[in-house]
Amino acid sequence: MDLNKNNMKKICQLLVFAALLCLVVIHIEEATGVVFTVIDILKPFIIGGVMAFILNIPMRFIENKCFGKSQKKYMNNLKRPVSILLTLLAVVLVLTFVVLIVVPQLRETFKELGNRIPAFVNRVLAVAEKTFAENPQLLAKLQELENIEINWSSILSTVGRFLKNGVGNVVVSTVSVAGSIIGGVANVFIAFVFALYLLSGKEKLVNQADRTLKAFLLQKTYEKTKKVLAILNHNFNSFITGQCLEAVILGMMFIIVMGIFGFPYALLVGVLIMVTSLIPIVGAFIGCGVGMFLIMIDNPVKALWFLVLFLILQQIEGNLIYPRVVGNSVGLPSIWVLVAVSVGGSLMGVVGMLIFIPLVSTFYALLKEAVNTRNAK
Repeated sequence: MDLNKNNMKKICQLLVFAALLCLVVIHIEEATGVVFTVIDILKPFIIGGVMAFILNIPMRFIENKCFGKSQKKYMNNLKRPVSILLTLLAVVLVLTFVVLIVVPQLRETFKELGNRIPAFVNRVLAVAEKTFAENPQLLAKLQELENIEINWSSILSTVGRFLKNGVGNVVVSTVSVAGSIIGGVANVFIAFVFALYLLSGKEKLVNQADRTLKAFLLQKTYEKTKKVLAILNHNFNSFITGQCLEAVILGMMFIIVMGIFGFPYALLVGVLIMVTSLIPIVGAFIGCGVGMFLIMIDNPVKALWFLVLFLILQQIEGNLIYPRVVGNSVGLPSIWVLVAVSVGGSLMGVVGMLIFIPLVSTFYALLKEAVNTRNAK
């Protein structure tokens, strides 16, 4: 009797789930709109959660290394706020260092570009004149274009109508942009406060979440959920830590080697490669492209030597440094890393690349365990 009741209960649950799924499929546009509206409302808290997760990595390191397990009560009370303060101070110092290094270098680079562009334009004009002189047909086409009559009165009247009708649109657009900026600042502030709240009481929140899961889930489901969350937490922590450390090492290698061999913009290019290397697989090549362009303005030959240097350092980093720094912490083969980067990049851009590697790594670990268990049986 109990068995029949349980079966009927499961059948009813499946029917309800199927009915809800059919409603969602039928009204997919409305359902999608509701989902995006909810995400937009929760955006500050989602951003705050991501900020708290990232800041928790250095904060936990500071707590363990600087404070440890103290028996003094006042030390335990001061441990969390001091660790949060030191973490925020470290982030501000890193951002300030990057801005103070990159911005002046970029300003000097654009200044040099402004000085070199006229000479470049003169060379292009000289080549164009020589080309036209050797090709009378092109010269004739240019003369035909010169003979075309332009109705300036019509153009001016069109511009006048645009200005007359466009003033209101410009005002509306300005107000809209100002509102977006104010809303963005407010969202960032809310996200920052929420992140501080999460960091200050993370143990209590984790305990509450654990008790909630235990209260509403079956024991077997509860244990599986905790296992999956533990793997996700480990993979995300390992990936973020390893990727940041690897980017710093690679950037410092470029700064030192480029300085030794006398390459221009050594500090700027090194910092750019350090920042872009945070993007898996393709990030370092983006930094290489920007670095080659900057060096080519100064010396095209050195730009080619920079490409050779990049390929050498990339091989050293990929074969020696990355396996030792990051190692197999996320436990994902190279082919799956490529799949994760491709899918994540197509769905969510750079953020998707960073998120999907730990996600795919977790899925890969669970799938591997399930396959081994079934094969053992």
